[in-house]
Amino acid sequence: MQLNSQERRMMRRFDMRLPAMVRLEGTDEVQTETQNVSARGVFFYLDRAVSAGTKLEVTLTFPPHVTLTDAVRVRFSARVIRVESPLPSARVGTAAVIEDYEFLRSNGNTDFLSALKEFKAGN
Repeated sequence: MQLNSQERRMMRRFDMRLPAMVRLEGTDEVQTETQNVSARGVFFYLDRAVSAGTKLEVTLTFPPHVTLTDAVRVRFSARVIRVESPLPSARVGTAAVIEDYEFLRSNGNTDFLSALKEFKAGN
């Protein structure tokens, strides 16, 4: 008996729309927004096709209403495990498994925060 993808999940997924910066192998960063997040994976849409197995780096900030304290910035290394057919808007659904992560310190660098504000203003 085969289990469907919902039944195979080991960790609960949370619907969270969080701005994210994704760096694909050998490319610049791409701005996107998560659709859901779990302790082991993340799902988001990209404006370009990627292949299963592609390594990527994702940086996002969990806001205070999620952490119940200060905002927490996290960067994780991940590997694409599923790619969904493009929607009419040509966005490509991308599921990735988190392989490693690190919490980032706030060092006064506003580049990431500025990018997030621009992303929110544009959507």
